[in-house]
Amino acid sequence: MAQANPNISDSRPVIRQLDDAAINRIAAGEVVERPASAVKELVENAIDAGSTRIAIDIADGGKTLIRVTDDGCGIAADDLPLALSRHATSKIDGSDLLNIHTFGFRGEALPSLGAVGRLTITSRVPGAEAASVHVSGGRMEAVKPAALRVGTVVELRDLFFATPARLKFMRTDRAEAQAITDTVKRLAMAEPAITFTLRDISGGGEGRVTFRADRENGDLFDALHARLARVIGREFAENALQIDATREGIRLYGYAALPTYSRGAAVAQYLFVNGRPVRDKMLTGALRAAYFDFLSRDRHPAAALFIDCDPTLVDVNVHPAKSEVRFRDPGVARGLIVSALRHALAEAGHRASSTVANATLGAMRPEAAQPAQPAPARVYQMDRPSAAARHTAYRAQAPGFAELSQDYSGSIVEPAPVAAEEPPAQDLPLGAARGQVHENYIIAQTADGMVIVDQHAAHERLVYEKLKHQMAENGVAAQALLIPEIVELSDGDCARLLAVADDLTRLGLTLEPFGGGAIAVRETPAILGEVDARAMILDILDELADQGESQTVQARIEAILSRVACHGSVRSGRRMRAEEMNALLREMEATPHSGQCNHGRPTYVELKLSDIERLFGRS
Repeated sequence: MAQANPNISDSRPVIRQLDDAAINRIAAGEVVERPASAVKELVENAIDAGSTRIAIDIADGGKTLIRVTDDGCGIAADDLPLALSRHATSKIDGSDLLNIHTFGFRGEALPSLGAVGRLTITSRVPGAEAASVHVSGGRMEAVKPAALRVGTVVELRDLFFATPARLKFMRTDRAEAQAITDTVKRLAMAEPAITFTLRDISGGGEGRVTFRADRENGDLFDALHARLARVIGREFAENALQIDATREGIRLYGYAALPTYSRGAAVAQYLFVNGRPVRDKMLTGALRAAYFDFLSRDRHPAAALFIDCDPTLVDVNVHPAKSEVRFRDPGVARGLIVSALRHALAEAGHRASSTVANATLGAMRPEAAQPAQPAPARVYQMDRPSAAARHTAYRAQAPGFAELSQDYSGSIVEPAPVAAEEPPAQDLPLGAARGQVHENYIIAQTADGMVIVDQHAAHERLVYEKLKHQMAENGVAAQALLIPEIVELSDGDCARLLAVADDLTRLGLTLEPFGGGAIAVRETPAILGEVDARAMILDILDELADQGESQTVQARIEAILSRVACHGSVRSGRRMRAEEMNALLREMEATPHSGQCNHGRPTYVELKLSDIERLFGRS
């Protein structure tokens, strides 16, 4: 039977001073959660040492071996025992814990690893001989001479052998190896000037390289773009927008993907503060808010964003693993992310992800030959006709096709004459309309390919953007409630809600304190019609508690605008005239965000002529 009060016993508790071994094991429980945590600490030490090449070898998911080799400044032989002492570090002097310019600063990683595993450090500083020290389960041996040309080699074997209970919480070798790879990739993104190599040597031998990123050259953005292409993937790099903005001493730079290059989960969101990879709820919330109007709730943006600021503006000493940070003024950092990303997305105009075209081409490719019939594909050498020849052939063929359009779900557009001073429509980004198929898709010809436009989705986005622009200029109309609705809340929730009352008023939701923890809802947005004020207030509070800000009211208003835009746009099944189709294309080119519909899906697909010719076996 359970004790009535397990914290009360007959004997008086005695306060004891724990020994160093127990202290280090407790610290290891905070700092070293799994093999990936150990890799993170050791690689960060290598980066702080000024290394240009870092090699990581692991075995059995890092459980039996983690070896990190660098070419950094090294550790002097006399300092090796001190490096394995708690809170001994060369990175700060202790006078200012807010002015931190390095990854590490606590001096806990090496002694913690030595307390739970078998740790060997071999190092050499320029002008001196190499030395080595070994510690196992917290017991340190004497420093010995060693052979090493440059830098430091840290070898950790049998992680958690001194705390067997922790081994029960380890995942499979494959899962732990994947976590290590993810950790190394995040650090590699932040340091494009360093060569990283990750090798799995399970089973002995030279093993296999599971990740490699060579040093990138060029300026900041060229090097970063190349490194992100290597780490995240070339598709991300091809569909990412460059970000560079500054506000009140905080700089934001990096790359953010187009909305049409979205993911099903938040697996491609990488955030860094002063070069340190972080997983911060406020920053991820800001990223989500920036894409709020372009993605449905089940899609997530992809981005690699870096925030640089004076170290005194951010506190990194709020989490044992330093994976969370606290800004002195979080509103500035959040506002910078939202405004910079939205500005970049607006400047992207009608651009859509190239992965859409790749998927289209993949669906159009003929099926591969069966193994029993391994006939090689023939390649036809054909000359590409000149522009004049294409134009002549088109004018000769169009009338005949135009007659057929009366019986089939397709129409051919006779090119309208253009003024001499205007460029040909096909030289514009979305080209000139050449036809309409199934009364829903516009076929346009560009200078080097073709474009297929979903007329309903495209026009829906254009109408939606107009409605938003009108609302921004004229404000959100509010309707006064005949009898204000009183909502009872806790004092804390009431204070949290009233702190954002001015922002809600601009969206047509007017709140006033009503004594105690109650608030009075005086006005609601007119466009929403009749609303359940209490349910909406509770939704807003949930978002404030989870993300620090709320998009509930704005989301509901824009959902109404989206529905209005849907009903007011060109419907599927309507035949359009040539001038209507070309006018839609020109308006798409001039309207921001027209490359995706209100749900983040593409409004058009662009196919390059070279890809189309490849489909038909042309070279």
